[in-house]
Amino acid sequence: MVGASLGGVAALKVLLSGLSGTFWLPLVIVQHRLSQPDGLMSYLQKCSVLPLTEPNDKEPIVSRHVYLAPADYHLLLERGSFALSTEPPVHSARPSIDVLFESAADVYGKTVIGIILTGASEDGAQGLAWIKSAGGMAVVEDPATAQCSIMPQAALTAGAADRVLAIEQIAPFLTALYKHAPTRKPYAERT
Repeated sequence: MVGASLGGVAALKVLLSGLSGTFWLPLVIVQHRLSQPDGLMSYLQKCSVLPLTEPNDKEPIVSRHVYLAPADYHLLLERGSFALSTEPPVHSARPSIDVLFESAADVYGKTVIGIILTGASEDGAQGLAWIKSAGGMAVVEDPATAQCSIMPQAALTAGAADRVLAIEQIAPFLTALYKHAPTRKPYAERT
């Protein structure tokens, strides 16, 4: 699970371009953005060798895919699938990083990795703390190297970080953690 806001497009470019086609985990992204079409999907797909889509409600979660939360919808995880919500904005954002992270922690607990990137709000800090309290791993982009340090600093202030890494280090870190696909179904595909 990845959350980003101001400066996130550049950070996501670095992250996605650092993942190979053999990276087997599904990657779910909330990037704060406007509700009108903005070309973000096509831009990020050019940065990624993994297929990138905006999930529909009840769409199954598939390994080796990148999912971008649709504009103006909260994206939540259910057991093996996505859910979309038009509930009110959280931290003035819809999609909200907190909403995604909290649902991921509730459903997948200790198997979740939450990543907070650059941003100009506190969205994601509470959700990342939720992931950490559920036994998952919390990764925060180093505020010193983030384009906007507010979001990563809020996560650190909330005590929600197992690792603090420069953006260039996050993809190699994830790749090292998950070198080989499991012999059983990945967590997101278990039903």
